[in-house]
Amino acid sequence: MSTVPFIKAHAYGNDFLFIEESLVAGSEAADVARAICDRQRGVGADGLIFFRRTPPGAAMKLFNADGSVAEVSGNGVRCLAAIVVDLDAGQNADDVVIETDGGIKTLQLLESDASRFTFRAFMGEPSDLRQTELDVDGESVQVVVLSVGNPQCIVLTDRLDEATFRRLGPRLATHEAFPDGTNVEFVQVVGPDEAQILIWERGVGPTTASGTGACASAVAAAQYGGADRDLDVVSPGGAQRVEWWDDGIYLTGWAAITARGEWLP
Repeated sequence: MSTVPFIKAHAYGNDFLFIEESLVAGSEAADVARAICDRQRGVGADGLIFFRRTPPGAAMKLFNADGSVAEVSGNGVRCLAAIVVDLDAGQNADDVVIETDGGIKTLQLLESDASRFTFRAFMGEPSDLRQTELDVDGESVQVVVLSVGNPQCIVLTDRLDEATFRRLGPRLATHEAFPDGTNVEFVQVVGPDEAQILIWERGVGPTTASGTGACASAVAAAQYGGADRDLDVVSPGGAQRVEWWDDGIYLTGWAAITARGEWLP
């Protein structure tokens, strides 16, 4: 494989690499993701997104840093929308439509400043929302499970505890209840309009932010934790706004383009 052009972008520290899908054979995609996402031997990122341009925006395929496939990423979708707007030099940028394995996402550009872009994205409706109890190495853990285009497992807690998060996060992410794995968020509702979260992302590990994780956390907090349906979800990387209305979930936040280069496999 010759050199491969890439773009790097992040949302609240949740970072992704972007490569045009025509540049890499499909059979090599997972190996490329593991290599280029490696933070010591590659470029480094939480995930790799292969994309192709479409008239209203782009289509994407997401691979986690470990080479596994993910259906969708709210932050990855926003980063790709930022790249589309930037490549088009802001022309026809009112709405950007991104096709994902987790459904079509439509993003409205709210503002842009140099390489940073803020969008309000329609993320669709949550599904399979329910509370359940899981046995984790003999410990009973109350969780909320749902899908927001990808699987999510929420632990509502009175206090975020780093040690508990690091102990239970990886075990929940690979629990037998989730044959394909799941994303995990620990959520503390600190007021009706704010929830604070820690994120253990499937195929990645701890991350500073997650768009779909913020959406799932907001839904769980509103349904079972006493929060409003319009709230800030604050992760270590910063606050994203989530609105859960009758037609679905809206996610507002920014993405920034940080680098363009060529990877030497």
